[in-house]
Amino acid sequence: MALGTSLFVFGFATGPILFGPASEVFGRKSPFFLGYLLFVLTQFPVALGHDAGTVLTFRFLGGVTSSVCPAIAGGWLADFLLPVERGVAVAIFAATTLVGPGIGAIFGQILVQSAVGWRSVAWTTIVLGVVFGIAGFIILPETYLPVLEQRHARDLRLETKNWALHSKLDERPVSLHDFLTRYLTRPLVMLILEPILFAMTLYITFTFGLIYLLFVAYPISFVQQRGFSAIGGTLPLLSICVGIVLGGFYASWYTLTTFKRKAATGNNLAPEDRLPPMIVGAASLAVGLFCFAWTSSPAMNPWPQILAGLPIGIGVQVILLQSLAYLIDIYTTRAASAISGTMIVRSLIGGTFPLFAIRMYHGLGVCIRLIPHLQTLLTWQQVFWATNVLGICALALAPIPVVFLYYGGRIRSLGKYSN
Repeated sequence: MALGTSLFVFGFATGPILFGPASEVFGRKSPFFLGYLLFVLTQFPVALGHDAGTVLTFRFLGGVTSSVCPAIAGGWLADFLLPVERGVAVAIFAATTLVGPGIGAIFGQILVQSAVGWRSVAWTTIVLGVVFGIAGFIILPETYLPVLEQRHARDLRLETKNWALHSKLDERPVSLHDFLTRYLTRPLVMLILEPILFAMTLYITFTFGLIYLLFVAYPISFVQQRGFSAIGGTLPLLSICVGIVLGGFYASWYTLTTFKRKAATGNNLAPEDRLPPMIVGAASLAVGLFCFAWTSSPAMNPWPQILAGLPIGIGVQVILLQSLAYLIDIYTTRAASAISGTMIVRSLIGGTFPLFAIRMYHGLGVCIRLIPHLQTLLTWQQVFWATNVLGICALALAPIPVVFLYYGGRIRSLGKYSN
């Protein structure tokens, strides 16, 4: 299970190399729905495969093709939404991308345990993919301005017979060589040259990997340690989902009140105005991880540990949401490349989290009874030291939004790609 999850996440690191830059050459809609169609097609071998190699191969390819959505969506929203509306839209988008894996883990476990078996998960994905794909293709327009100008110029040429009319994009057609050397390398070049993008990518990578690590940690804690059933052991993930929704509401509330008031006064909005909620989210994530660790003893009532998922979910949502909005505000038309670079790194590193999660939790999840002095002071028998390590990592990364809140403008002025 961990390998299948990791391969899917590793695929997330491959797709943005192509899809993000492609959306800045060919527009948002065509690359998006090409990747979406390929994703739906990769589910058929998973549903019909009879050996592990086939299933795992197409799990990876499913990750590659499904990465088109987060790789392009940020640039899509930056095309036509003003900062206030964009903040709310990004909150909704981020909530769905985070709640989806949590709810999917629960319903996936229910389907696997049912009489229809694990193949029904792939068939369900295909059905939902077709339904939402058709609706999206009908509803979603092309929004990338250079491509819209190119199409308008083409229509004018045909209408007026004035073949001299052209758009800016027509002035320098993108050859295959240009696309491979200039556009495909842009995400990684931006990561190297933009310190804000690099630091935010580091924080996003940890937070993103943490989500998939918890998919492994929760069954260890609630099924193996507390004796919950396989399905019951996934239900505590609902607290994280609720926390994600609450985090989305908090970020939207901030956008529609504090952020909107500053915009209404005529003061110039800076990208750093997105960061105060992220500071709150950083504190919430660390608190939630420590609460999860110190309430994990099987001798304790499970509800405190279950409820620890609320601040974890709030922290994960607000960190990923506000960092995404911050990067979109900084890089605007190049947001797709910036986010693609972030996705490449977060998926390559985050994909390893499920692989070492089991060893990490069994290796560091030592019993308090092995430390006699602590056993006399504490009533629980076992604590997940591994989660304490994660909490310490969360604390170490928490100053990043604080630093950028005060010095981000100065750092941006030194960047080549930032606005």
